[in-house]
Amino acid sequence: MPYVSRMPRGSCEDWGGDIICCPVSGVTGEGVDALLENILVQAEVLELMANPNRRANGYVIESELQQGLGPCATLLVTGGTLKVGDAILIGEHFGKVRALIDDHGRRIKEAPPATPVKCTGLSGVPEAGSDFRVMLDEKRARTLAEQTAQEKKEEALASNKAATLDMLMSRMAAEGKKELNVVVKSDTQGSLEAIVQALEQIKSDKVGLNIIGTGTGNVSMTDVKSAAAGKAIVVGFDIGNDSGVQSQARHDGVRINSFRIIYELIDHVKQSMMDLLPPEYKEVVKGHAEIKAIYDIGKLGKIAGSQMLDGVLVAKEKFRIFRGKEQIWEGKVKTLRHFKDEVKEVTGQQECGICFENYEEFKEGDTVECYLLEELPRSL
Repeated sequence: MPYVSRMPRGSCEDWGGDIICCPVSGVTGEGVDALLENILVQAEVLELMANPNRRANGYVIESELQQGLGPCATLLVTGGTLKVGDAILIGEHFGKVRALIDDHGRRIKEAPPATPVKCTGLSGVPEAGSDFRVMLDEKRARTLAEQTAQEKKEEALASNKAATLDMLMSRMAAEGKKELNVVVKSDTQGSLEAIVQALEQIKSDKVGLNIIGTGTGNVSMTDVKSAAAGKAIVVGFDIGNDSGVQSQARHDGVRINSFRIIYELIDHVKQSMMDLLPPEYKEVVKGHAEIKAIYDIGKLGKIAGSQMLDGVLVAKEKFRIFRGKEQIWEGKVKTLRHFKDEVKEVTGQQECGICFENYEEFKEGDTVECYLLEELPRSL
């Protein structure tokens, strides 16, 4: 079959297109200078311009709840000039710009187009990728933010109602399936989204994973109460706990674990899911012996004088007695003896005496089997 090119219109220059290709390395830094130079050339050729003399707008690059500063958002101004004191609207959050901090950590009074800047003074932590815009006044920003929040709340309620029947059917189909509920907290909105996405990719036919709450900033009393109500665990990334949270968590029986490496957090959640699974075992036969004689030792009861056939008999493990191919008893032994000495195990071709717990109906010629139950590794 002949090769058919699926390169879209406007392909790379290497294929005869008009899009510049710049190989770069984030490890060595190779090609970064060329990339920046080409971006500037393209911006000039395309005559990309922004008007700095109007109210600012742009995008949220990152956001977090920072101690001492409150909700913060790193913004990229794409139009206009953002100034300290501006009334700003970001989705369901609003505020009055209290401070602007540039990429060198310096406080500035205004940020023109193409400027990344950290903004403080917001009512909450917005989502990364959200649009922002400057409003005429803070009252207007508050009104629009409250409308957006109400719309999102109504959409969530409608979605929950629509999903109720599907959830009921799913639960009926997965009756007996274990579920782990999780509350996820992180230092920034970007890392929170990455963690939630990674957790949602965990697939299991045995254990379900439900993320019942997310947020940025330290673990709060509200998080603990939500986890207690939902019988959930709390996992955090690069955060701490508010005052009194640990004692409240102990009182409510809520587990809180914080991590500085995302994959360790993911592994912890997977392990918590596996801990919900009942243990599975496989039988491992340790050895056999044949009953050669029966001795009545007064208070101790009947002793089965036995000859080892193979393997090892271990006093603390489980035993079975077979008569021919039929199993006639299963349980523990009261004592295992080599001559007059009580021993923990018998190996090789030794002779031994076995006193079984609450069983004396064995006969000469019966076969004694020693086995143990070995726990299998759990998997999702």
